Amino acid sequence: MKKVFNIAFIGLILMMLFVPEVKATMQQGLMKLGLFNPNLENTTLKNTPENTPAEKVETATYKMDLIDQQGKKVSLEDLKGKVVFINFWATWCGPCIAEMPSIQKLYDKFKDNPDVAFVILEAEGNKEKAGKFMEKKKLNLPVYYPDGGFPAEFFRGSLPTTVILDKQGNIAHVTEGMADYSGQDIVDFMNKVIAMHP
Repeated sequence: MKKVFNIAFIGLILMMLFVPEVKATMQQGLMKLGLFNPNLENTTLKNTPENTPAEKVETATYKMDLIDQQGKKVSLEDLKGKVVFINFWATWCGPCIAEMPSIQKLYDKFKDNPDVAFVILEAEGNKEKAGKFMEKKKLNLPVYYPDGGFPAEFFRGSLPTTVILDKQGNIAHVTEGMADYSGQDIVDFMNKVIAMHP
């Protein structure tokens, strides 16, 4: 009996290591326990109305070219004036898969807000695989693909990585690694960033 238990335990560990879906399910369970909330306490909001006169607000100049699901080219510059939620992910990444339902919940709360844009950036540019993944998981997130490099300030190779930009394109928040974006804390943070520059 002990031998069967050991084999089953080793099998479960191997599945968690090598099967992204199994790993993602386990990680989603941990997220529900509140173990992977984005750390918003250490976030510094630059150029807030309270500390910067409106005429002195600087605009960031990050360059990033994207392709949307329909093949249309989009530049990060095109999204200036909006709060931009960027999530770098890949279909093989267990933590990316685990956090996607929470990103969907956040997206559903802001999708009709003209001051917010979501960029769910499949980092490897695998359009067919990403499309099948979204369909299988019944997600309707706006998926984009890279059309060139990423600013080093946004992405240092860790998947998933989430970046929130303010309306001037400044980095308002970065999370490297998996996080749960379904809570009220992130909604409040997004609303705060939206209100920064009316």
